[in-house]
Amino acid sequence: MELDHTHIPQHIAIIMDGNGRWAKRRGLPRTAGHVEGVEAVKRITEACVRLGVKYLTLYTFSTENWNRPAEEVSALMGLVLTNLEEEIFMKNNVRFRVIGDIKRLPDDVQQRLWQVIENTADNDAMTMVVALSYSARWELTKAVKDIIWEMKKTSLTRAAIDPEEITEETIAQHLETYFMPDPDLLIRTGGEQRISNYLLWQVAYSELYFCNTFWPDFNEEDLRAAIADYQQRERRYGKTSEQVQENTNN
Repeated sequence: MELDHTHIPQHIAIIMDGNGRWAKRRGLPRTAGHVEGVEAVKRITEACVRLGVKYLTLYTFSTENWNRPAEEVSALMGLVLTNLEEEIFMKNNVRFRVIGDIKRLPDDVQQRLWQVIENTADNDAMTMVVALSYSARWELTKAVKDIIWEMKKTSLTRAAIDPEEITEETIAQHLETYFMPDPDLLIRTGGEQRISNYLLWQVAYSELYFCNTFWPDFNEEDLRAAIADYQQRERRYGKTSEQVQENTNN
């Protein structure tokens, strides 16, 4: 599929849905779907680097997923540990980052995550961000708490916090994603059409793309189809088409 390489989204976020249903259709345990899902991650990471995407954020494990059967959670943590191969990052010059309530993860998983973060810190072709033990409501709640604590520390002489000091920029700087731009394109695989508590603040103006393909089957052609669809859209941010065109011409 032919793409306009001058109009590649800078940041793509993906809700990787359908691993369990992919496995069920094949008479396999759900964990088999997660194993194949890891292979899809590797394919899409390499494809994004080739296309010039600068940030790829993957919704891997939500805070709600802790409510899944213990054996599935354990298997997922094991997959994170065994498949977090530095080769995929070093070979493609990809920096690795994590967002989420990492302290809830097993110690060995935490240690491995920080190791890969440190070892890939100088890579600059693309940043791949994994959302682990993450939910947007948790993130926003944490941001509010952090802002209040910071303002208390710097405002000991005042009786109250001035609400006017809290701006959109203040909130954005306290989110897990403070180090990167908001997603241009959000893709969800697996046929569902909802955001599922993912990057609620950040996707306010993202283009949304839903497809029926289960994540283990998602490939570069599917990615290119999503980007091609994105390239046909006009991002107005509340402006009229005429205003957007005028700004483009200027």
